[in-house]
Amino acid sequence: MRFKKSGFTLVELLVVIAIIGILVGLLLPAVQAAREAARRMQCQNNLKQLGLSMHNYESAYKRLIGGVGPFGCCWGTWQVGILPFMEQSNLSNIYVNYGGHDGTGQRYGGGLNRPVASARIPTLTCPSDTPNAPIGGTPPITSHNYAVNYGNTSFLQGTLNAGTANQVLFLGAPFNIYTGSTGDDGPVNAASAATWTRVYGRPVRLAQITDGTSNTLMASEVLQGRLNDLRGFSWWGNATGFVTFMPPNSTLPDVVTGGICVSTIANPRMPCTTTSTPARPRMMGARSLHTGGVNTTRCDGSVGFISDSIDFIAWNAIGTAAGGEVANVE
Repeated sequence: MRFKKSGFTLVELLVVIAIIGILVGLLLPAVQAAREAARRMQCQNNLKQLGLSMHNYESAYKRLIGGVGPFGCCWGTWQVGILPFMEQSNLSNIYVNYGGHDGTGQRYGGGLNRPVASARIPTLTCPSDTPNAPIGGTPPITSHNYAVNYGNTSFLQGTLNAGTANQVLFLGAPFNIYTGSTGDDGPVNAASAATWTRVYGRPVRLAQITDGTSNTLMASEVLQGRLNDLRGFSWWGNATGFVTFMPPNSTLPDVVTGGICVSTIANPRMPCTTTSTPARPRMMGARSLHTGGVNTTRCDGSVGFISDSIDFIAWNAIGTAAGGEVANVE
């Protein structure tokens, strides 16, 4: 008596494999969307924690932290000053010469400060982006993903296109950086620091935000540059903020004067130039890898997602602290 062997034919096996492939193809976008939704939620939670840290700082000192120290770019930014309020006191205790200059001590990349500037702070890192360390050495110095609001014009915080039909007045910001500068970002050495007269990064009191804390942006996402691109390198003053002169995820280039940026070939969502003009001096925009917009937090601590298609007038208005505009933003 002969028994027939059971099993799949080659055709049947190929049909099953094809069906599995189709199902995987259908499910993969859903899985990717779920993962991105989780990353976006984590990013919003990071901004919530940053907002709470800023308010804890304000409660302790009765003012918001300055974007940089009084001498500018290189001796500690808001990211250093806020560390104790983000449960990072161990890092804060290591950092030396915060708010000083070359005559009083080392910069962010000095030997004593490198353990701080090389630290990857999870609360300041968006999980949708790729971590970068643009400054080499042992260990290399890291970039992060959040920046504070420097207002509606540029990092020089002055009028743009003065005296023309395209004039844009600076209408205040919750954080100050290079107010009054004509292009510099601080003394270049100890000798120039000894005769320095300007004061950068002046702290702002909440009472000075006359537009209302719920109508004024505090912080937003930015993207970390690739390779030696210094965008997101917020240990350095020139990468600590954004302005609403540029809409979210703008096709206009970030103006990275005094530093390095990598062309759009490396990252099409991050156009850049190192050339400053009177119409577009040093400035960077809010950017993210989330589809359709950027996560932000306002000065009242609320967190929300702002679409790339936001009306530009409304976007510019929530960048000001004392403009008196009516900002209709959902």
